[in-house]
Amino acid sequence: MPEKILATNKQAGFNYEIIDKFEAGIKLTGPEAKAAKLGQINLKGGYATLDYDNKQRPRLILKNCRINKYAKSGYAQDKYDPLRDRELLLSKREISSLIGKMNTRGLTLVPFSVYTIRRLVKIELVLVKGKTKADKREQIKNRDIDRRIRQKLSY
Repeated sequence: MPEKILATNKQAGFNYEIIDKFEAGIKLTGPEAKAAKLGQINLKGGYATLDYDNKQRPRLILKNCRINKYAKSGYAQDKYDPLRDRELLLSKREISSLIGKMNTRGLTLVPFSVYTIRRLVKIELVLVKGKTKADKREQIKNRDIDRRIRQKLSY
């Protein structure tokens, strides 16, 4: 159970249809972890890809996720890149199941939220399929109808 939610990707629920959820650890440097715990993290536009290390073992890499520079780090983060690729920590079984699912055409792995459990920074990844414009319009219409019904019932 998450203690504190640090950041959420609000666009993911609107732009994509969520198929499956995964919890992963994220490999951060010390100043990055401190900045993330302060909520200086932005998941918008982020995604995860499959990569292989030098021993041909599969691993997941988080791309295009911004963690701002920790202000109190001083010169320790002189040449810091806030958009650098970060490794995600999952079990071998979870990675192998993701390999099969990600090979399906049209599915993407997107970060949904970042939170802390005890002193660890965890990330919730969702396997998603893109929505069409018609699906998005339908969702907006249904939300509007539900809001009107709640207003009528409250009077």
